[in-house]
Amino acid sequence: MQQPLTLEIRGMTCGHCVKSVNAALSKVDGVTIDNVTIGSAAVTFDPARTSANVIAEAVREEGYEVVSRA
Repeated sequence: MQQPLTLEIRGMTCGHCVKSVNAALSKVDGVTIDNVTIGSAAVTFDPARTSANVIAEAVREEGYEVVSRA
């Protein structure tokens, strides 16, 4: 069963940032991207294939700060 996840992300300032986060999230197995905007990302994910921690880490590896997850 898919689970929703919304990340509040600090450090995103432009369209390039949105593309960068979108690309990072698309590489995480089991993630479906619902929406990425400046400052946030909404996804659904398969908990049998990945976790919220892995998803947040993919964003951090792009150089952004995940300040909350819901």
